[in-house]
Amino acid sequence: MATTSVKKKKKIRQKVRQGKIYIQATYNNTIISVTDLKGNVIAQSSAGRVGFSGTRKATPYAAQQAVADVVEKVKPYGLEEAAVYVKGIGGSREAAIRSLNVGGLSLSTIKDITPIPHNGVRAPKKRRV
Repeated sequence: MATTSVKKKKKIRQKVRQGKIYIQATYNNTIISVTDLKGNVIAQSSAGRVGFSGTRKATPYAAQQAVADVVEKVKPYGLEEAAVYVKGIGGSREAAIRSLNVGGLSLSTIKDITPIPHNGVRAPKKRRV
């Protein structure tokens, strides 16, 4: 049998100058997703992916490491400017935003998109005695 060499097509990465960064900070983990302006995810990372487990995933230091991981993944795309959307009530929100600034990205806007209930949950059924 003769083996033929098949050349793989090189994946072309499009240059993305502007993008959106979504930070979801919960009590258990911090998840960071970077998208282009259309909403296509370019890169994502979390405190668990970086190597933290258990209660250490919810720490501000773990969020900093996750952001550093995302910034490294985004460098080949040439992202310069980003709008940040923060969701959740975890303690690592501010740490993640600070480390984005340190990472070399210019942040155009920072917006809190945490969902707020309007009227709460449905009241319990009236007690019959």
